[in-house]
This record gives sequence, C-alpha cells and structure tokens, in this order.
Amino acid sequence: MNTYYTGLFSEWRARMFLRFHGYRILKSRYITGRNTGRAEIDIIAQRKNTIVFVEVKYRPDLQTAWDAITRTQIRRLRDAANGYLLKKRWMGNARFDVIAVCGWKIYWAKNAF
Repeated sequence: MNTYYTGLFSEWRARMFLRFHGYRILKSRYITGRNTGRAEIDIIAQRKNTIVFVEVKYRPDLQTAWDAITRTQIRRLRDAANGYLLKKRWMGNARFDVIAVCGWKIYWAKNAF
C-alpha cells in the first residue's frame, strides 16, 4: 500500500474512532478554495455545541507525528477553519485536535494547537 492509500485508511480509522466517541462527522477532506493558501482539513466533526477540526497524521511513532505538523500548516489550518466557521455562521465552540495513527495505535490530542 502506498502513502496515499495509507493516509486514506488512517483518516478512515480516525473517523471511526471519533464516531465511537460520540462525534458526528460533518466533512472529510475539506479543502479551501483559491487564494486561501489551499489548506485541507482532514476531518470536521461535531459533538453537542463543539466543532472539532482534526488533523490526522500517520507516522511510525508519536514524536515523528508531532514533528510533521509545521507552523505554516497550523496557520493554514486555522485560516481554513475560520473560513468554515464564518461560512456556516457557527456560534458555538471550536477546537483543533490531532489524531496520530502509529501502526495500530491511535493517539488523540484534544486542543492540540
């Protein structure tokens, strides 16, 4: 399996993980339009009054997963999330989570950045 399909499989596992924990998946692979830095939010989920923007990283270990998230990526994700919230006129809570898939283990960091 190449890295593209490994990434898709990891995102699917992360969606199932979130559903198991009571989240409703609103969007998968949400991509912003032109002139926005072209960010992709892997998963947008909701539970009660909170929308969660989730970045999924598949890496061999947790440290390399964290190292793969750059400041530029964080800035683009925040801009994309702000655009999504404005578009939906969301008035509830929002946060960023990271789900790291390391082999068969899943690590979930709430309020990661």
